[in-house]
Amino acid sequence: MTTAVCPGSFDPFTLGHLDVVRRTRALFDVVVVGVAKNPGKAGLLPLETRVDLVRAALAADPATADVRAEVVPGLVVDFCRDLGAAAIVKGLRGGADLDAETPMALMNRHLSGVETVYVTGDPALSHIASSLVKDIARHGGAIEDLVPDGVAAAVRAALEQREER
Repeated sequence: MTTAVCPGSFDPFTLGHLDVVRRTRALFDVVVVGVAKNPGKAGLLPLETRVDLVRAALAADPATADVRAEVVPGLVVDFCRDLGAAAIVKGLRGGADLDAETPMALMNRHLSGVETVYVTGDPALSHIASSLVKDIARHGGAIEDLVPDGVAAAVRAALEQREER
């Protein structure tokens, strides 16, 4: 059985992310969504909340109900090695994503031999990015049509908590 890892910070998990996981599941026997803390990004949602939201979204979709989500405790390549993963799968919305992902893919292959596979996202979802979802929510805009069920409420709750501080 071939295993693939779909890694990301998923802050928050979007319909674009879910689309990539669906496509990945059609290609690999086992898929694990690796939820990672990205020290280069200012996070909104706590790591465990992100994992819970990803798990709920995966469970609610028949195409991804057997996909699991786990915390990536360190380097993605070490996570892949521990799982016996044959590939890292990343979604691409356009050329800028390829430019950002290529150095990471090359480094991951250098460190571990694990290959990165790119899946082109659904063009109807290519405008969705976690950073934009957070910006829209910060300004009171509707994000329910950009994220799986439950994610919008979690984003709003996290934003309210930040305002109270």
